[in-house]
Amino acid sequence: MLFLVSARRSVNAFVPSNKRHVTRVFGLFSTTADAPPTAPATYPFADVEPKWQAYWAENDTFKTPERDMDKPKKYVLDMFPYPSGAGLHVGHPEGYTASDVMARYWRMTGHDVLHPIGWDSFGLPAEQFAVQTGAQPADTTAANIANFKRQLKMLGFSYDWDREIATTDVNYVKWTQWIFLQLYKKGLAEQSEVSVNWCPALGTVLANEEIINGKSERGDHPVERFPLRQWVLKITDYADRLEAGLDGLDWPSGTLTAQQQWIGKSIGCQIVFDVDGSDESVTVFTTRPDTVMGVTYVTLAPEHPLVSAITTPEQKEVVDKYVAETSSRSDLDRTSSKEKTGVFTGGYVTHPISGEKVPVWVGDYVLGSYGTGAVMAVPAHDSRDFEFAEKFELDVKWVVEPKKGELNKEEAFTESGVAVNSGEFDGKSTKDCKKAVTNKLKEMEKGGPQITYKLRDWVFSRQRYWGEPIPIYFPVDFPEGVDPSSQDPTSDDCEHTIRFDQAIPVDEADLPLKLPHMEDFAPGDDPAGCLARAKDWRYFQKDGKWFARETNTMPQWAGSCWYYLRFMDPKNSDAAFSKQVDEQWMPVDLYVGGAEHAVLHLLYARFWHQVLYDLEYTKHPEPFQRLVHQGMILGSDGEKMSKSRGNVVNPDDIVTAQGADALRMYEMFMGPLEAVKPWQTSQVSGVVRFQNKLYNVVKMAAENKATEMDEETTRLLHKTMKKVTEDIDSMSFNTAISAMMVLTNHLQSLKEAVPLEAAEKLALMVSPFAPHLGEECWSILGNEESLAYHPWVEFDEGLCIDDTITMGVQVNGKARGEITIPADADEATAVAAAKEVDRVNAQIDGKDVKKIIYVPGRILNFIAK
Repeated sequence: MLFLVSARRSVNAFVPSNKRHVTRVFGLFSTTADAPPTAPATYPFADVEPKWQAYWAENDTFKTPERDMDKPKKYVLDMFPYPSGAGLHVGHPEGYTASDVMARYWRMTGHDVLHPIGWDSFGLPAEQFAVQTGAQPADTTAANIANFKRQLKMLGFSYDWDREIATTDVNYVKWTQWIFLQLYKKGLAEQSEVSVNWCPALGTVLANEEIINGKSERGDHPVERFPLRQWVLKITDYADRLEAGLDGLDWPSGTLTAQQQWIGKSIGCQIVFDVDGSDESVTVFTTRPDTVMGVTYVTLAPEHPLVSAITTPEQKEVVDKYVAETSSRSDLDRTSSKEKTGVFTGGYVTHPISGEKVPVWVGDYVLGSYGTGAVMAVPAHDSRDFEFAEKFELDVKWVVEPKKGELNKEEAFTESGVAVNSGEFDGKSTKDCKKAVTNKLKEMEKGGPQITYKLRDWVFSRQRYWGEPIPIYFPVDFPEGVDPSSQDPTSDDCEHTIRFDQAIPVDEADLPLKLPHMEDFAPGDDPAGCLARAKDWRYFQKDGKWFARETNTMPQWAGSCWYYLRFMDPKNSDAAFSKQVDEQWMPVDLYVGGAEHAVLHLLYARFWHQVLYDLEYTKHPEPFQRLVHQGMILGSDGEKMSKSRGNVVNPDDIVTAQGADALRMYEMFMGPLEAVKPWQTSQVSGVVRFQNKLYNVVKMAAENKATEMDEETTRLLHKTMKKVTEDIDSMSFNTAISAMMVLTNHLQSLKEAVPLEAAEKLALMVSPFAPHLGEECWSILGNEESLAYHPWVEFDEGLCIDDTITMGVQVNGKARGEITIPADADEATAVAAAKEVDRVNAQIDGKDVKKIIYVPGRILNFIAK
């Protein structure tokens, strides 16, 4: 009986580690020593799954309960899916399954559970697809949502579909616009001339991350960089709060680090360099003010406003050419490039302490959007400056040396040390020198202490059709002496000026501001966006005056910034959400989604939430208490699933062939939830075998109604209940399934003596993972109600502890046998038992035992010579 668990061995000994390959586990549990005399029934998933899905829908099984404040609650949320035309592939349900396991488990442990779903349905891909096909984006989006919804329902997820929302719903757009107006009234939304990445072919502004080698990632179109009027959200006002709020969150450490790095808080010093022969000055920020005496040049970003003023007539042509060449490159492209480029302006600034003249260069490795757009270059103590100085043969001045050892002048010395060649600061440690220089500059009124952030304000405008209209309009002026009532700005020959400097918010009572119907919404070369062509929508009269609506729309991020709040109160027509539901359900207890959203979505959502917190719409300063990232499921070739690679697996095919529960359990069994793992369709059959065994075990119990349970089965049942419970709590789903496989194999070996109680507990335990199978087994066992809210299994801790254990014995590190001893046996007892094992005794008899290594319950090793 090789594959059955001994009464005296812990179930954990048979649970595969998280690192073992799935096929090995399936192979382990696909064989039993005693096959039943009659052929087992095959679990009829094709009939069972639709039956239970219909039952759940008809009975509103997963409708969110009225909140009972005497009960604990769990708000379980998936990251908003974007309903693409391709539908789901098998990688998508992994996170949804994980959250569904938790939602089902928590319902059974007595929690009020909110588990909603909706659609992040605005966005550029939907618009481009509509442009290419000639369809309306509203129509293609609705069709995509219908397909996604069908697939999610097919997989048996326990969502409360009554709370379904889409960011494109008019009633949702209304409250997204309302939140924008709160930001505007609070002074956090403003217009600004921003240097942007404009893609004429796509007709929109692109983020730095969407540009590769000066071209758009999507479509490989040329990108231009120039100033453009944009709406900007002042997220930098919340930089400190966004960083401080990370403390106490149960998030992956990598995500916390990514947030901190994106915010980029730096404590340092501001230093002012006066421009030679001018009243202007260049301000820099540095975290190493102790190196100020080593400055040998200053570098300005090409877009720095003082470039033209500092550049001498002799250098104007070469500087202008360089600035033009770098203007099309994105910030990301510039900073990631290994090649250092730059030109000398011909101008100089004055060192604030030494009074020396310092040459000014222009270099594209300095960004106008980061810091002050200028850096003081200390090539001796900054690697980037060192490379630049070497390339252009600029001076290098060493002002810090190590406390011990020699100074290597073949590369920049960037560590802390002792100040040298720094006049009055010589001999000071780096820490003390920083303070001394900062204080000196403050006394001279040439700088002082400062905190800066890498975080930039959020450019919120998009020059496209398929997004939320920004609820702002502007007065329209006509030439002096012209009667406005006689004018019609919708006419091409009507001379007029839109006063963008006099923004007017749409009255909240007039929300939502809807998109106009447009037959032609393709992007154009007008940075005002395609909505500028909808003149009858853009221009309107009010109180005898003409006005023009904002033609920029909001980015796709907007709708996903606050959807978790609307889920609590989706049908509220008077508010985005009530304070009552905020108190009842917030914060989100479990948020599951991909690590690719680790920075921007989470940062933007937290920003909006903190603003709403300040405005007292929510009592909770942070929205997402616990965050879990599922690992990516790759194609069978080990590459990311994509149409171009031909490695996409459609979940519809798996469900048709093997069932939704098989897909769900396979994805939870592949390995640790957070791990990246390749899909192997052939291995789904291992889970199918497990389902069939469990189904037959339950049928056997239902037919024979055995009530007796021997000690071996009792102990194994309680150990399994303990392990499955603890593994679900820690979201270690693969090992929870392994434990149920072990129990199922054991129960199968009992044949007609399968205890009814054990079968019932097994049905309950498997139900979060395979809900259709769980419900069907529960019904077979004679229960009329759904098990969705049945109390979770309880285990006896005493029955989970073995009286005796079986452990391995080694001689010089090689396994030589096993011993069975009391669980609390001391070393002497273990050694005595080992010497009774012939193979062990043969290896140590007559030898000098130098050392005995004994780890109770795990190993006994004799070191003998």
